[in-house]
Amino acid sequence: MRALRRFTVRAALPEPLTPLSQLVMNLRWSWHPETRDLFESLDPGLWRTCGGDPVRALGEVSAERLAALAKDRRFVRRLQDAVDDLEEYLTTPRWYQSLGAEAPATIAYFSAEFGITEVLPQYSGGLGILAGDHLKAASDLGVPLIGVGLLYRAGYFTQGLSADGWQLEHYPSLDPHGLPVKLLREPDGSAVVISVPLPEGRTLFAHVWRAQVGRVSLLLLDSDIEENAPAERGVTDRLYGGDEDHRLRQEMLLGIGGVRALRAYCALTGTPAPEVFHANEGHAGFLGIERIRELMESHGLSFAEAVQAVRAGTVFTTHTPVPAGIDRFPRGLIERYFAGFGVPLQDLLALGAEEDPSKYNMAHMGLRLGQRANGVSELHGHVSRGMFNNLWPGFDEGDVPIGSITNGVHAPTWTARELVEMGTQTSSQGDPAEVTGPVHFDGVDAIAAGDLWAIRRTLRGRLVEEVRRRIRETALSRGATEAEVGWTDTAFDPDVLTIGFARRVPSYKRLTLMLRDPARLKAMLLDPERPLQLVIAGKSHPADDGGKKLIQQMVEFADDPEIRHRIAFLPGYDIGMARYLYWGCDVWLNNPLRPLEACGTSGMKAALNGGLNLSIRDGWWDEWFDGQNGWAIPTADGVADADRRDEVEARAIYDLLSTQVLPRFYERDAEGVPARWVEMVRHTLRETGPKVLATRMVRDYVQALYVPAAQSARVMSADGYAPARSESQWRAHLLHNWSTVRVAHVEATGAGDTPEIGSTLALRAEVELPGLEPSDVQVQAAYGRVDDADGLHDVTSVPMAHEQSEGSRHWFTATVPLERTGAFGYTVRVLPYSEHLADPAELGVVTTA
Repeated sequence: MRALRRFTVRAALPEPLTPLSQLVMNLRWSWHPETRDLFESLDPGLWRTCGGDPVRALGEVSAERLAALAKDRRFVRRLQDAVDDLEEYLTTPRWYQSLGAEAPATIAYFSAEFGITEVLPQYSGGLGILAGDHLKAASDLGVPLIGVGLLYRAGYFTQGLSADGWQLEHYPSLDPHGLPVKLLREPDGSAVVISVPLPEGRTLFAHVWRAQVGRVSLLLLDSDIEENAPAERGVTDRLYGGDEDHRLRQEMLLGIGGVRALRAYCALTGTPAPEVFHANEGHAGFLGIERIRELMESHGLSFAEAVQAVRAGTVFTTHTPVPAGIDRFPRGLIERYFAGFGVPLQDLLALGAEEDPSKYNMAHMGLRLGQRANGVSELHGHVSRGMFNNLWPGFDEGDVPIGSITNGVHAPTWTARELVEMGTQTSSQGDPAEVTGPVHFDGVDAIAAGDLWAIRRTLRGRLVEEVRRRIRETALSRGATEAEVGWTDTAFDPDVLTIGFARRVPSYKRLTLMLRDPARLKAMLLDPERPLQLVIAGKSHPADDGGKKLIQQMVEFADDPEIRHRIAFLPGYDIGMARYLYWGCDVWLNNPLRPLEACGTSGMKAALNGGLNLSIRDGWWDEWFDGQNGWAIPTADGVADADRRDEVEARAIYDLLSTQVLPRFYERDAEGVPARWVEMVRHTLRETGPKVLATRMVRDYVQALYVPAAQSARVMSADGYAPARSESQWRAHLLHNWSTVRVAHVEATGAGDTPEIGSTLALRAEVELPGLEPSDVQVQAAYGRVDDADGLHDVTSVPMAHEQSEGSRHWFTATVPLERTGAFGYTVRVLPYSEHLADPAELGVVTTA
């Protein structure tokens, strides 16, 4: 028989131990070692059995043990110290509080997934882990963020392997009452219920669960409630599951329901309403539609007027380096779901319009509703500007208004405790969160090379123990008997160079590239003097049979009895496994097809632990590889044949390993220390470590995007949204007349027949502006290096001053310096101008001479 419902019966906490509930329900324990130590001391054996889950441990610890601890004065003192420390963490002003009134009072951060801890499995990969680290770093900095997501009753999935190496998916049923979350309740104790309208008069209802991530609240919407019909109950069943209809309902609940949950939460708690809304990818895009509907209903704004107000306070982050990764819904499905929503359907459809008229593009909607947008590394910003260039016709790729903020990772979550205690993340400049400009973790300079090497061996040994445990469990789960798994006791070696490769398994990440020459790899694994060992992990999307085939190929290779003690594929990749990999691997391998890795934060986590990266120059590695923190795998960008490209780049990996990586690792001094290797480790910790911090990333978001967005939002909402109304009217008027704007004539004087460097060029442009005023535009002189086809490169733009007018004809002047030798060119362009524009390209119109 199957149970109708599953729940946990807990022992009542004795009065001296009641503060344990406060500690358990704040997820700061997931990155605070002292609190975890306290939980472990409840019952060390039970702690290991529960996989470090304090909610489960507290639910299963015996009443007798709790009674004994309540009488243990040392434990009670430790408990009170931990509670006092948490209270100080939650209330002490931090970096954000130094910014003053210009900083937004509240920021809403929407994401389809959040990776906080393996105990709350609401993530599939990098996007969710990034979102979790964003919340944690915001908490550490005192940023008043509220996260908004969905509570998936089966998470993503747990991964197993069949006897023949095929990925198996299992969807565990998660009981929210057994998770570190609390139900958001009305003052009368009843659950808050959020509703989202659906077609045919149906309604999608949801409860709101609140997880506390340090100082940050995370609201998670749950549709598995009695108020819903069976189809609606399953909307939040699993992450990234179901057909298009199912996914659309998930994204409507996230965006529309998320805004409504925020309103309810702020009303109940007295939290200021968010001034800035950050959409982490297009999944959350409907949050803008709901806010437009709100303003139309509450303030009588037109759709266009409401768009101006909503855009001003919206930030959109794209993580997608390829069009195939964008959520796109059939236009007919959008029409069906939003026909009676309360906003003009044709206007809504225009927000998601793309080249294919039958599709609704969520990234396009995100960009059109976000006045500020960014990619997640410098290279990804460049890729995004190219990918979305068609939304800004007439503009060069470099002028597309998508910036970049390179991702970061939360050091307290991902760094081995021993390294932190040694001082590898201390700086003579002070707290990195308080320092402006480059930071160096120069505390690592005081650590002797032998000590640094010894701790790296300790961490490698810890990884080896975990690998042995996991490969034994995996072998048994795949059908092996106890008599057949004895070899796992001696698999892997704490003194062998250990390479890690762990990530999602789409084809572009090329899980099996290392198998390109299996004989050569086998020889490296078994080299009697300079061997290497490989730890590999990753999940393929349940619907991606191609990815599953790659996993199967890797498993088949690793199953070879001759090499299975040197290479392993570990199923069940999650945050808990990942920590061991980041702590213990000497080298982190990453070989995606460039430039398809938006950022790739796993290598950052390895770097925080002294791991050296061996990577294609993609994502973050493209901007922060410096020659001393690892190795860059050469790319065969010009090779069109995919098979040939894989061949070339795989050979490059083998060559780097055999000629540089392995020799440096095994080259030892008289004390047995690989001195040159340790210096690379030291350099990585000192120079790369501070760059990859999530606190640096969140500071960048605050200063470059959140604060400007809040200021824009305040301007637009002043005087009953009068500026939003006037800006909307101005835009409509300008766009109506833009087709008549023309650069009629440009003349240049001053350079002579043979211009020399250091001289200047005087430009005078005649511009026709029928129906517009000079104050409606900015006329620019654009100049730079020119190619044989008269294309301008390395362009510099300077505004031209209005000189005189005659009816609709206007003259503008500027002086252009000749600052470099060689081929030089210039042009004149006209752009819209308003003090409310975040970027002159924002309206997507330009006129060029």
